[in-house]
Amino acid sequence: MAEQEITNGVNGFHFESEQDAQHINGEASETVNGSTNGNGLRVTIQESASSSVNGGSSPTNCTITPIRKKMERKKSSPMMPTFMVSAPGKVIVFGEHAVVHGKAAIAAAISLRSYLLVNTLSKSKRTVTLKFPDIDFNHSWNIDELPWKIFQQPGKKKYYYSLVTEIDQELVDAVQPFLADVSIDKPADIRKVHQNSAGSFLYMFLSLGSQSFPGCQYTLRSTIPIGAGLGSSATIAVCLSAALLLQLRTLSGPHPDQPPEEARLQIERINRWAFVYEMFIHGNPSGVDNTVSTQGKAVVFQRTDYNQPPSVRPLWDFPKLPLLLVDTRTAKSTAHEVAKVATLKKKHPQLVGTILTAIDEVTHSSAQLIEEQGFDTQDEESLSKVGEMMTINHGLLVSLGVSHPRLERVRELVDHEGIGWTKLTGAGGGGCSITLLRPNVPREKLDKLEKQLDEEGYSKFETTLGSDGVGVLWPAVLKNGMDEDEEGGMEIDLEKFLSADSNEALEKLVGVHGDRGEREGWKFWRVENRD
Repeated sequence: MAEQEITNGVNGFHFESEQDAQHINGEASETVNGSTNGNGLRVTIQESASSSVNGGSSPTNCTITPIRKKMERKKSSPMMPTFMVSAPGKVIVFGEHAVVHGKAAIAAAISLRSYLLVNTLSKSKRTVTLKFPDIDFNHSWNIDELPWKIFQQPGKKKYYYSLVTEIDQELVDAVQPFLADVSIDKPADIRKVHQNSAGSFLYMFLSLGSQSFPGCQYTLRSTIPIGAGLGSSATIAVCLSAALLLQLRTLSGPHPDQPPEEARLQIERINRWAFVYEMFIHGNPSGVDNTVSTQGKAVVFQRTDYNQPPSVRPLWDFPKLPLLLVDTRTAKSTAHEVAKVATLKKKHPQLVGTILTAIDEVTHSSAQLIEEQGFDTQDEESLSKVGEMMTINHGLLVSLGVSHPRLERVRELVDHEGIGWTKLTGAGGGGCSITLLRPNVPREKLDKLEKQLDEEGYSKFETTLGSDGVGVLWPAVLKNGMDEDEEGGMEIDLEKFLSADSNEALEKLVGVHGDRGEREGWKFWRVENRD
C-alpha cells in the first residue's frame, strides 16, 4: 500500500500508515500483560517459539515507543479580501392602493442602488463597525462583549438555512443595552433611525455569526433617495444579509454557468435573512421590498389576509425597460393617503370597489403583456401597450384622490415633450413619479425636460426598470478607464469609497453599470430562465 497520512488516530498522534492507525485504535492491537496499546504508543513485539505473551513470561524482545507527532507549522487563515455587495431599490409599477384592499400589484427593481464595502480587520482588532456616512451614522461594538450566550441557546440558535418568521422578543431585549449609546448626540428622530439600523444588524449578526467572527467594518453608500418609497431600507437589509452569508462561506456563486435553480436557492437564503432585518424595524412587513431587492427583475404580489404572508410570484423574465424617475421633493404620508382611500371606500363602497377592481385588471393585464413571448423592449408598439396601462392606472389613482399637483405637473411636462408615459408610484400625495420612455428619445428632449424639472425643484433620475438584483464584487477591484486598468484595475478602498461626493461620483467609482453595460468584476445570481 502506498504510504499515506492517516489522521484518525488517538491522542493527536500522527500515523504514517493505515496499519499504524489500526494498531493504535485497537483494530489489530497486540495485548501486552493484559493491557492493550490504546494509549498512543507503538508496540513492536518479536516472539521466540517458546515465549508466551499472556503466560506470565516476557516476550523475547518488546519495544514500546511513542509515535511522534508530525510537527507542522499551523497554517494561518488568510484575511478575507475587501469586497463589495450591491442591491437595487424598487418602485411599484402597477396596483398602488388596490393592493391594500386585497388586489394584486407589481413591484420592480430599479438601477438606483446601495453599495456596501466590507473590510476585514486584523486579528487583534475585535470590533464590528457600521458606517453609513449618507445618514451620518457610525458606531462600533466589541465583538467579545456582545450577548452571544443567549443567541446560542438551544431553541434560539439559528443557521444560514433557517427560516425565521418572527422576531424573538427575548433576543430583542438582549440587544437593547447595546443600542443605548448609539448616536446619543443626535436628535431623537435621527437617533431612532440609527438605532433601528443598528438593532437590525446586531440581531442578524448574532443570529448568523459566532464569537470567533473576525473584526470587520461595513460601510454603506447609496444613490437611492431616502423616504421616497423606493425601498432604501430593504437594500441595506439585502446588502448586510449577503455580506454576512458570504463571510460565512454559505453561498454558492455567483458565476455565469450557475443554473437558474441553484442561483434562486442562493437568492432565497439572502432574502430570508434580509426579511429578518426588515422585521426587526417594521414588525410585520410585506416582504416585497426585500424580495425585489434581492432577486431583481419584478414580482406580482397580493395579500388577501393580513394575518398571513402575501402571495409573491416572481417575474423571472421581466425585461429591462428605460425609466425616468422624478422625485417631487414633496413630503408624503403613506398612512394619510391610505386612510383617504379607506374613507372614500366607506362612503362609496360599490363605486370605489369598482375602481380598485379595475386597477387589479390593469395589473394582471400588464403582467400578461410583459410575459408574452413576442414582447420587444425596442419596439414602440410593445412599449406603448404597457405605457397605456400605466396611463390608465394613473387615471384610476387620480379618481381616488391620491395624486398631487406636483405629480400632475410632471405628467404635463412629459406629455408636452412626447417622450413617454407617466404615473405616480407608491402612495401618492407627493413622492415620486415614473415615466416609461419611448425608444430612441432624442437627447435634446431629455436635456430640455431635465432643465425644466431642475428649475421647478424636482430631482430626476434616468434609471432602468427590471434591474439586476443583489450583486457581488469580489475582491473590490474595478476597471474604471484609468491607468490602474493595465495592472488589473483599481482597488476600491475605504478612502476612495468615502471620497465620492455625489451620486454620479459614486456610480462612476463603483457602479455596477458603465457606458458599455455591466462592468467587469460585478457578478450576479442569474435567476432568469435560459433556453
